[in-house]
Amino acid sequence: MKWFFTACISLWLTACSLQPHTRTTEVEIGPDVWAALPKPSQLGQSLTASQLISARWQDEDGNVQSQQLPVQLQVNAQQVLLAGFSSWGTRILSLDYDGDQIQTQVLSGLENSLPKPEQVLFNLMITLWPRNAWEAPLNQVRWRMIDVANQRLVINEHGETILAITYAGDTPLSGDIQFKNLPLNYDIKIQTLTLQSTPTAAQQ
Repeated sequence: MKWFFTACISLWLTACSLQPHTRTTEVEIGPDVWAALPKPSQLGQSLTASQLISARWQDEDGNVQSQQLPVQLQVNAQQVLLAGFSSWGTRILSLDYDGDQIQTQVLSGLENSLPKPEQVLFNLMITLWPRNAWEAPLNQVRWRMIDVANQRLVINEHGETILAITYAGDTPLSGDIQFKNLPLNYDIKIQTLTLQSTPTAAQQ
């Protein structure tokens, strides 16, 4: 995830074009551990949000690095749409997930610099989708999710906490979100700048 922010913000992208790719709905959530994503409808609401994602990590020399990525997110019962932009407004990543496949576009030349786009979607969905939407996919790999007060923990089959997510608001998008990947030692802060949402009936 940290390379996502480094590549997106730091590289010169003017001459690049978006390259499309299609992928399955299984994502790698740990080394050689794959899980299916919940359906878009299982979020339980339709929403449009403008967010600012800030990442913080240590580089190979032990220096603390940080980057920011503005994103636009749209979710309805049929699909998840995500677009990421550079600091000067260039669209650098697009993603469309319809519950059956993931279609992505990334700027040409960055394919080997960025993580797999479905990993970006996984980080988003593991943060926002309700626990009951994740129970079946995580049970398949003997992982589990615990929600306590304003915190969510994702624990692997060995009982080790992999992700620790803290919510400042009463609902995930009503305040800042702190996302920490413990094994990889990086932190993400998600600020929701604007939000429009409407409850929907979840569909399986």
